[in-house]
Amino acid sequence: MAVYILRRLLLMIPTLVGIMLLNFIIVQAAPGGPIDQVLARFQGLSAESSTHFGGGEDTLTSSGDSRGSRGIPQQFIDQLEQQFGFDKPAHERFIGMMVDYATFDFGESFFRGQPVIDLMIERLPVSISLGLWTTLLVYLISIPLGIRKALRHGSAFDVWTSGLVIVGYAVPGFLFALLLIVLFAGGSYWDVFPLRGLTSPDFADLSAWGKVKDYLWHIVLPVTASAIGSFATLTMLTKNSFLDEIHRQYVLTARAKGASENRILYGHVFRNAMLIIIAGLPSALIGIFFTGSLLIEVIFSLDGLGLLGFEAVTQRDYPVIFGTLYLYTLIGLILKLISDLTYVWIDPRIDFASRES
Repeated sequence: MAVYILRRLLLMIPTLVGIMLLNFIIVQAAPGGPIDQVLARFQGLSAESSTHFGGGEDTLTSSGDSRGSRGIPQQFIDQLEQQFGFDKPAHERFIGMMVDYATFDFGESFFRGQPVIDLMIERLPVSISLGLWTTLLVYLISIPLGIRKALRHGSAFDVWTSGLVIVGYAVPGFLFALLLIVLFAGGSYWDVFPLRGLTSPDFADLSAWGKVKDYLWHIVLPVTASAIGSFATLTMLTKNSFLDEIHRQYVLTARAKGASENRILYGHVFRNAMLIIIAGLPSALIGIFFTGSLLIEVIFSLDGLGLLGFEAVTQRDYPVIFGTLYLYTLIGLILKLISDLTYVWIDPRIDFASRES
């Protein structure tokens, strides 16, 4: 097993480099890079200044296809290229970036003037709050519900709950978030829950129990909106997995020997049926933590990693883009390895090392 783990860890290196290289090429080829973003802001400020102070022949114009035709000094452009590192060939920039990333040195943001790692640490508590509570809520509801649906397959309970979870899956999370705001955050009906942030302005002055209540009260709506679309997949996966195991021969044998239904369900079926659910946990965590909460963060004014990555893409803030991508990819690869090791821990009959050899 140690050899298998070492092999998987070594395989992460070319996988990580390949993903970063592919995204590096795509991002570099996209129009409107960081220098163009700076020049657009510079030109906008200059145009605004000329409007306020009368303008004149030196006013920057937006006509022309080249940067020079817009009246921007070439020396200024050269300084920007040197500042952003674009005076070096693309392959040198990529190699230098990956060497720095190996020590988790993500550099500084082009437009925020802060180290990327500090920005990520600053936003991480928001994403962790949403991700952990959403995952906990989804698993605590979906797994028992899926087991119940498998035991009562074809009943009215099974049909109605299937309809409800499918409707929840069909409605996008951001639309459900807007509906919750309209209903419960003072939109048009009841003003029960707060609309913005994870804490109140006077959070620091509250007692310990008051802080807990204030925090939990703030996360009700965003966590509910984040979780609503995840119930269907996990519930139906749990149901189908348990249905498949319930009809296997070892279950019939256990019943013939007089074992109780609870003993059969939780002593035999549960361990085998949960394997496929565990396999989907890494992708579920990545989706909930880093991608699924983007619009939720925007709607509820939550400054998390999803919003940070989105803003970096729109601003062409390359250090933030590649820093967050590197971290997401690395976490995903590690979670996948943990998932495989959990397979072996739950069912010792599975041996990935012998299969690969």
